[in-house]
Amino acid sequence: MDLSQYKAKGKIDNKHLLTLKDYSVGDIYEVLARAVKLKDMNRRGKKQNYLKGKTVALIFAKSSTRTRVSFEQGVRQLGGTPLFLSSNDIQLGRGETIHDTVKVLERYGIDAIMIRTFKQSDLEELKEYGSIPIINGLTDDFHPCQVLADLQTVYERFGRLEGIKFAYFGDGNNMANSLMLGGAKVGMKVYICSPKGFEPKKEIVEEAARFGEVVVTSSVEEAAKDTDVLYTDVFFSMGQEKDKKKEDALMPYQVNASVMDMAKSDAAFMHCLPAHRGEEVTADVIDSPRSIIFEQAENRLHAQKAVMSLLIK
Repeated sequence: MDLSQYKAKGKIDNKHLLTLKDYSVGDIYEVLARAVKLKDMNRRGKKQNYLKGKTVALIFAKSSTRTRVSFEQGVRQLGGTPLFLSSNDIQLGRGETIHDTVKVLERYGIDAIMIRTFKQSDLEELKEYGSIPIINGLTDDFHPCQVLADLQTVYERFGRLEGIKFAYFGDGNNMANSLMLGGAKVGMKVYICSPKGFEPKKEIVEEAARFGEVVVTSSVEEAAKDTDVLYTDVFFSMGQEKDKKKEDALMPYQVNASVMDMAKSDAAFMHCLPAHRGEEVTADVIDSPRSIIFEQAENRLHAQKAVMSLLIK
């Protein structure tokens, strides 16, 4: 099954979005179908009042340009009210327990929580103790909203998801984890190309491989050859200090012109941003016509609106 053949139901089986491990193929297609619809409505100036009268708390333990702006704008475009809460505004998990925080927010009429933080376990606790939808804006382990936007972007570029060879280069981080899960479930051939010692977690590789073709390799040529999409991320995620040993290990996995030349002639380059030109990618690649990074960035808005419109009732 591919997105072009999917018949939207207007609902999904999940109340939360913590990780794409929990989402069926149908759930992912439902989000993507809604995202495509909302993007079209947005461009035609059609109202999208899915969240009229709803308030969404946006909790940021980690700052982010794209996550904050896309979620705030997304809630507003859906007719709701965003409530931004930084780590300076609340005492989540520090001065106050997660249990007490989610209970209080519910009593104040908050209809859902989007949280961008460090520990995946914080989201699990919010889910356990609360009764409102919890949306993962990013943790150290997973970044599901970005991957849903990425899948939408790939579909727009190639008109399909099934059979796409998708190669990620760099650290086996939260992006690699979520790309494996999401990509395998929609029928893409996912290659994760990382140096020894920096591969993604074995248990997540095994989980993703249950649903489709997943290859973890240290060979740039194996990953790049005849690839449709080449993808990378920063070498050091937010909160990580620069480490010369890690940087030296990752530099041979930089996406540059010679790597792009190994791929298909119509291959696209993707990056979740922010990017460091000259490190994980060269300027001549990321700023070339083959780069679709700004389509990705825009689709964060539409994919996240799709998630919220389906989860928040």
